[in-house]
Amino acid sequence: MPLVTSKEMFEKAYKGGYAIGAFNVNNMEIIQGITEAAAELKAPLILQVSKGARAYANRTYLMKLVEAAVIETGLPICLHLDHGDSFEICKSCIDDGFTSVMIDASSKPFAENIALTRQVVEYAHDHGVVVEAELGTLAGIEDEVKVSAEDSSYTRPEEVEEFVEKTGCDSLAIAIGTSHGAYKFKPGTKPQLRFDVLEEVEKRLPEFPIVLHGSSSVPQEFVEKINKYGGNMPGAIGVPEDQLRKAASMAVCKINIDSDLRLAMTASIREHFALYPADFDPRQYLKPARAAIKAMVAHKIVDVLGCDGKAF
Repeated sequence: MPLVTSKEMFEKAYKGGYAIGAFNVNNMEIIQGITEAAAELKAPLILQVSKGARAYANRTYLMKLVEAAVIETGLPICLHLDHGDSFEICKSCIDDGFTSVMIDASSKPFAENIALTRQVVEYAHDHGVVVEAELGTLAGIEDEVKVSAEDSSYTRPEEVEEFVEKTGCDSLAIAIGTSHGAYKFKPGTKPQLRFDVLEEVEKRLPEFPIVLHGSSSVPQEFVEKINKYGGNMPGAIGVPEDQLRKAASMAVCKINIDSDLRLAMTASIREHFALYPADFDPRQYLKPARAAIKAMVAHKIVDVLGCDGKAF
């Protein structure tokens, strides 16, 4: 099966009351862990690549690794550009064979966001590629995306109809209280997603796929393990998974997960070196790291996204 767009995935997810996992990838072990879990659970899948990952791993290597995953699993896999910040990078990914791109112009004034998004949409649609856009700005840090809490803003539901109509985008990322990175909310706080905003957006955009960025839950078991074996991560909590499941039962068709994968992998590698300090074979510490990612993704697919058994 070749790479697919997210169009049919989202149509089925919206009607079925579940979401598709969009997992960020940076190297072979991460791709293997994600796709092995999805294959065993027969789950549709979005693998997404950030600008930083593309620079780190090399665009050609990443494409070939994803193509290998398609061959090995037979899954419907969508390859997506996460947080494209210019027409040029979106065009480059489309030309390379990506089936979905995100143009993130959410930091620009409303009219400029529309203009840049429309430019990307026109090129993408001419090449059979779908486009995700964003309204509202999430706080936090992810690669080159850095937004302070003071500069973040919830999506304004009264703007979504005009934005979608004028841009022609295929899905819309909104800000309802999630946050990029592992340092989301301080211990003792009670994160609460703005379901009132999501409900209003759903009313104004019926049967239109909504996306949540910054949706890692920051499992404390990994934070504690990292600190146990020499790390120095300050306390933080992530987005409650029951709230993500509720969002997936509504209009949210795509949920982005990155930090949880990094935490699982890092905790596993730190533990390995604590137990086997003389080990110098990358296969010995990357194998359990890959298994940790696989277990994390399986948990997300079954308990958070609800997309197990939904591959078509």
